[in-house]
Amino acid sequence: MGATLRPMRFPRESRASARNGRPRSSFGFNLSRELGRIAGGLLLAATALASALACGSRTGLWGSDEATVGVVADSGSGGDATADAPSPAPLPPIDAGKRSAPSRVDCPDAGATLIYVVTASNQLFSFLPTDGSFTFLATLACPTPVGESPFSMAVDRKGVAYVQFTDKRLYRVSTSTGACSVTAYSPESATSQGFGSFGMGYATNDVGPSEFLFVAGSQGGTQAQSPGLGRIAPTSFELTKVGNFLPDIARSELTGTGDGRLFAFYTKGEQSGPPSFIGEIDTQTAHVVAETAFPSVDQGKGWAFAFWGGDFYMFTSPGEGSTVTRFRPLDSSLDVVGRLPTRIVGAGVSTCAPAR
Repeated sequence: MGATLRPMRFPRESRASARNGRPRSSFGFNLSRELGRIAGGLLLAATALASALACGSRTGLWGSDEATVGVVADSGSGGDATADAPSPAPLPPIDAGKRSAPSRVDCPDAGATLIYVVTASNQLFSFLPTDGSFTFLATLACPTPVGESPFSMAVDRKGVAYVQFTDKRLYRVSTSTGACSVTAYSPESATSQGFGSFGMGYATNDVGPSEFLFVAGSQGGTQAQSPGLGRIAPTSFELTKVGNFLPDIARSELTGTGDGRLFAFYTKGEQSGPPSFIGEIDTQTAHVVAETAFPSVDQGKGWAFAFWGGDFYMFTSPGEGSTVTRFRPLDSSLDVVGRLPTRIVGAGVSTCAPAR
């Protein structure tokens, strides 16, 4: 990419001027012409130099910009290799609309199905979603060690409640009388899989009528994340881990539907919030597949969760007593629909409850 410069020659006097007797030099004329040639050559050389620089910028010469970008992109050179990592795709909002017709061969009248709640002081209540009213049913007298209290609750398809107490054992409770007995669930076996205390809820296998009791492990002590999602078999009460939540969620309570879906009410850390979230959980992988955030909902000192009639009911205790907040996915409305002067720590509803 260069140019050859011609040597400058000063021409002799022309023969024509000698014959005419007028010595006439062509030096001035030829000099101008030669200077023009030199200028052209210099311009060509400058062009060649610019081209060389341009070629250098693509091959990394002279500290080119592209060479610098290459160094930054190389994680081995000390650059931030995570800067270009793709962000997780945002989750879609939850959709509680009925997807499949659930089996109701063993169900009572769905409209008569209630939500049941248990308080930290062992009181069992029913909650009627249509008008937000509570009815006291019984005071539990489970065979627990002195000083233990309810931690979480779920209700199976037949309307029988299962309550985990702070001793980490699981008790069977009649929602009619409050009669209570210990189950075959082994806290020691569950602890070996990382599960101690947990939130819980029933969901059917596909459209039912068979169902599993799902549990969401609570992180605590030295655990950096939740133990994940587990499943308790209906007769042996053996716990099997499904998987870790992805993304990780904390302080989870669960509720399920008659068409095989499972939902969680949770925060994103060890604090009670706000914000709080409702997410749909894949029962096969424990992955969160949909999520809706609630910036104003604080779980507080006690929380519970239930699905009924296409709506979600969040029972929270940010102060004294409990507040019931209904989320209606159909129109995204959020309304306080009930209060109880004592602290609710568990809620459960049959998978026979109405889906809409």
